[in-house]
Amino acid sequence: MSEHAADTAARLEALEAHVAHQERIIADLNEVVTTQYRKIDRLERLVERLRESILSIAPQRDGPEPPPPHY
Repeated sequence: MSEHAADTAARLEALEAHVAHQERIIADLNEVVTTQYRKIDRLERLVERLRESILSIAPQRDGPEPPPPHY
């Protein structure tokens, strides 16, 4: 094998290793993003249920809140 062919083969192997590493990093990041999306979705649903619960038990007021008795 000539020096040029050996250099080309080495560069190709380095590029293939680099691409394989990047593909693994992308797969790992995708897994993290997917997990975070699921957590955010669950939390948004929980916050909405809590908001509805608070609104259902909070006293309904027509006007401004009266001042405290010490005024």
